[in-house]
Amino acid sequence: MDLSRIRDKGGEENVKTIGKKLLTKCRSLPNQYIGFFILAVLLFWLKTYVAYLAEFNLGISNSMQEFLLLINPISSAVFFFGLALLGRETRVYRRLVTINFILSFILYANIVYYRFFSDFITLPTLTQTKNFGDLGGSILELLRWYDPLYFLDTIILAVIVFSKRFPLPPVRAGRVKKGVIFASAILMFSVNLALAEADRPQLLTRTFDRNYIVKYLGVYNYLIYDTIQSMKSSTQRAFANKSDITTVLNHVQATYAEPNPKYFGVAKGMNVIYIHLESFQNFLINYKLNGQEVTPFLNSLTRDPNTFYFDNFFHQTGQGKTSDAEFMLENSLYGLPQGAVFTTKGQNTYHAAPAILRQYGYTSAVFHGNYKSFWNRDEIYKSFGFDHFFDASYYDMNDEDVLNYGLKDKPFFRESIPLLETLKEPFYVKFITLSNHFPYPISEEDATIPPATTGDGTVDRYFQTARYLDEAIKEFFDYLKKSGLYDRSVIILYGDHYGISENHNKAMSQILGKEITPYEHAQLQRVPLFIHVPGIKGGVIHEFGGQIDLLPTLLHLLGIDSKNYVHFGTDLLSPDHQEIIPFRNGDFVTPTVTAVNGKYYDTKTGEPLEETPEIQRLEQIVRTKLDLSDKVVYGDLLRFYTPKGFEPVDPSKYDYNKRENEEGSAQ
Repeated sequence: MDLSRIRDKGGEENVKTIGKKLLTKCRSLPNQYIGFFILAVLLFWLKTYVAYLAEFNLGISNSMQEFLLLINPISSAVFFFGLALLGRETRVYRRLVTINFILSFILYANIVYYRFFSDFITLPTLTQTKNFGDLGGSILELLRWYDPLYFLDTIILAVIVFSKRFPLPPVRAGRVKKGVIFASAILMFSVNLALAEADRPQLLTRTFDRNYIVKYLGVYNYLIYDTIQSMKSSTQRAFANKSDITTVLNHVQATYAEPNPKYFGVAKGMNVIYIHLESFQNFLINYKLNGQEVTPFLNSLTRDPNTFYFDNFFHQTGQGKTSDAEFMLENSLYGLPQGAVFTTKGQNTYHAAPAILRQYGYTSAVFHGNYKSFWNRDEIYKSFGFDHFFDASYYDMNDEDVLNYGLKDKPFFRESIPLLETLKEPFYVKFITLSNHFPYPISEEDATIPPATTGDGTVDRYFQTARYLDEAIKEFFDYLKKSGLYDRSVIILYGDHYGISENHNKAMSQILGKEITPYEHAQLQRVPLFIHVPGIKGGVIHEFGGQIDLLPTLLHLLGIDSKNYVHFGTDLLSPDHQEIIPFRNGDFVTPTVTAVNGKYYDTKTGEPLEETPEIQRLEQIVRTKLDLSDKVVYGDLLRFYTPKGFEPVDPSKYDYNKRENEEGSAQ
């Protein structure tokens, strides 16, 4: 069919004419239903392949991977469309259209999800539906004018089936024909899998990366794989027992890093204030846009005499993004390979920072300008042992001050101050900012720096919202200094995850003046970490570390030994700190090696490296850490272990409703 003829005739050949011609071609096949079936498979295969090329960055690196990407939608289409044959034969065509729509919706949902997260949907992410209502403007930013084309084949098939203008023959599909269709699907998948295993051995057992599964087996086979993985993980808690924690304890004790005597206990009894820098990447620090510093206040902290600035600190979040960052800093456990711990494992037993510090007289609280159900915080914070959770119900959520995901940062900090002043010292508190969040909207009056000029709105506005966040933090620091809290508090500022995904590499290349290769993208996962400790000489620290390391670092500064706790991170200030940063997909970074998608680079130069026994050893360390952490979370293993002197958390004692908090303690 020459589509250019349709354009030349000004649209005279409508969908009806197209359908008739396509169906006429199909009728030349021996079985007319089979002709319709093949038409459906071909249209669906073509659409899926185009989506792979246009929407997903799957890291194709050789001709075998290109071939597998081309063929992998076919077996899925044959198998799923074959399901239409099961049931009453009079409804086969309708079932096929319905199946086509469902699969098209799954593909499109993954496309939209990937545009922001550079990842694919998993079953556990579907449990995060509480969050979807708050996405509004973000979702609109992800839509494209051509998106309806991803349902064009569904429309064509529906017109043929439901218009009654295209007489379709009755279906006569006996057991043999059905068997041939399903056998063909299984055979094609088997060949696909065999070729994938040849190019990537142990594909389904070694990799944590969903990109690999989609690249080799396709979106729909990945869906089956993810379903199986989710079912396996849900059974782990039921079969877990006390002996499972022994292996974990042996590992964490063997990798424990002794505290540095120079810093152990230097902040004993001080308040702890965490400031969560939403979507803030480290390249913003000391970056100038058109000659202006984007974040002048945060830049000044790199020179503050009592502040440590870590310039090789990486986020390690997975699909949980912000919630994963919180989970790591509170527990020194990794987020999950699928979904978010916050939404899927909120009822687990944890030995989190608020509960640990309660043993030392600390009051704990979280401040957040969004509603408490977002990321299931109102439930999992109870399992962590937070005394108070000041959510949107405590703030003036007027139209002028609310934008994007909640309260803008400046009014958020201003309105948080009276709440902070109600807490008994010493306290452990966390402020979660929101303004610097995709798609980075900002009002004209709040923008104090011009946008970048790449032509990519997301990237261009990112600098304006980062400046706004910087100004909000400066205002809060001014209060801390004036009130005296600055001189009796450890203040930790950390970036939670990337702000600019790899889908914006073209614009980022303009910003940074270099091509964003897979190696460069890995380096861009650095986020800032500032640790202010009154009376201690700070400076720039080049030690490599990640969010998993924050909790043991903080505890040692407070004079609390982390040895008896199940922590997968180690003290950043310890001479024994292990400089291996696992990413959630199994990639990793060390001061010498960067591993991305099965390829290796010199971390300093970016030059490619060949795999060596040392690299294999590092990969094994990474796999062990991620595997054991997953066993702890999936199996809820901490219910079998109580550290000496630790009082287990009883979530039933906590209630974060505003009325109860106004009357007194949440406990």
